[in-house]
Amino acid sequence: MISPDTLAGPPAVYFIAALYLGGMAWRPLAYAGLFSQCVYMIARGLELGRLPLVGVHDTMSFLALSSMAFGLATLYSMKRDGAEGRDTMLLMRMLALVSAIFTLVAATQAPKTGYLPPVLNTYWFELHVAVSFFSYALFGIAAFLGVMSIMRGTASYERLEYKTAFIGYGLFSISMIMGGVWAYLAWGTYWLWTPKELWTSLLWVYYSLYLHARLHPRFSGRMTAAMGVAGYGVVLFTYLGVGLLMKSSHSF
Repeated sequence: MISPDTLAGPPAVYFIAALYLGGMAWRPLAYAGLFSQCVYMIARGLELGRLPLVGVHDTMSFLALSSMAFGLATLYSMKRDGAEGRDTMLLMRMLALVSAIFTLVAATQAPKTGYLPPVLNTYWFELHVAVSFFSYALFGIAAFLGVMSIMRGTASYERLEYKTAFIGYGLFSISMIMGGVWAYLAWGTYWLWTPKELWTSLLWVYYSLYLHARLHPRFSGRMTAAMGVAGYGVVLFTYLGVGLLMKSSHSF
């Protein structure tokens, strides 16, 4: 749980969260939030001399940044395909709200600094984490598109949900391979049977089922849209729930 001792995030992070919240009403503020978060993460990386991807503070910030960046690319695609303004605004509001929440959580956590343990001091670890969070962001965007598909009854959003989740699934599969290489270099084995690894596998199996179920006419439409939305809950539990409730070799 969050204690008063952990309320040590830099004021800049609270400012970024405020920009994202403002972006729910005025889109340029969301752009400003994304730019400010990029600057903050670069500054963190220069300060640490490595990618800032260790601990809840940095990984939450990175997830917020990735969600907004991929989300804006999705918005551009929707506008190019002629989506209605109210729909692009709805997606923008969901992106801004979730990015603000992630950034606020990051702000309540003290940033990790100093010496990295040898098991984390490898580019395989950094690649594994970065690609994992790219996939988490895409799964989140797919879930938002699923909500829109259910609300609007628009098949095009369900198709875009599927495409987005498929790209996230591909990246997630790559991240699992990188994680195996990292584990072998760190502990001499590709698999440790930790809760994080087990839930990561369950997440991969879930999205495998979702992507295949959608190809069957019986499950297409609202049912697979709902599966994509529910999948984001599995993502968040795999990321945060496992780390808070179960002991694991993963620190994020």
